[in-house]
Amino acid sequence: MKGLKILLLALTVTGCHAKQVPTQVVYRFDDHRYLELKGFNCEGQLWYTDTQRGIHSQPGLQFYRIFTKKFQHPSERYIAIPWWGDLVAGFTVSKDYGKTWERGSGTMSPGPNEPNGSNAPEYDNVVSFTVVNDQGFLQTKNSLYMSSKPFDDPRILPGGPGIPYTLDDGKVHVVEPNALGWAWGKVYSTKRGLKNTIQILRSEWQDLSDQVPEVKNYKGWDHMRCDMDAGK
Repeated sequence: MKGLKILLLALTVTGCHAKQVPTQVVYRFDDHRYLELKGFNCEGQLWYTDTQRGIHSQPGLQFYRIFTKKFQHPSERYIAIPWWGDLVAGFTVSKDYGKTWERGSGTMSPGPNEPNGSNAPEYDNVVSFTVVNDQGFLQTKNSLYMSSKPFDDPRILPGGPGIPYTLDDGKVHVVEPNALGWAWGKVYSTKRGLKNTIQILRSEWQDLSDQVPEVKNYKGWDHMRCDMDAGK
């Protein structure tokens, strides 16, 4: 019985001295939208909050590491958060103001976006990530990755006529409505990566910009911020 009391006392003392997991705001989009990170060493669970719309949601990133490059994000309906290791491997996105989130499978297009044939850029080569007018732009030292324009081509929506196209042999084919493809905002590609893909027939992937659009009067942060010593 005495031994049990000693064990309980030891557990109580240990519990009293357990470190609280810190939560800190790591990014502000504006005065009512922000990202919070719960964890040590600037890694952990990521949460999104919009106080005006009453939204508090988790983008599904349990072990997120903050993005250290330039980051400007005035867009509100479409929100994109890059996840990375040695490469920028993809994005978690919301297309409904942060209410729900999707982490696309293979959100970097499968084409050879990089000069070395890779479909994704090395993180060290990334310059900035900008999301404006519901479209994302990842600028690297030698490429510009972007999501599609913020809509799905109406020709391939249910009831649409489809998209006819002609192959080199002269045969006419049709991209049928409901055909599998890239939903808007979920895939990032360079113009190089779009070549020789059927996606380039879709209107949301046409007339794309050659540079990151200018962001004017942005009220948010231009980088994520994090205290590495929080909670220690």
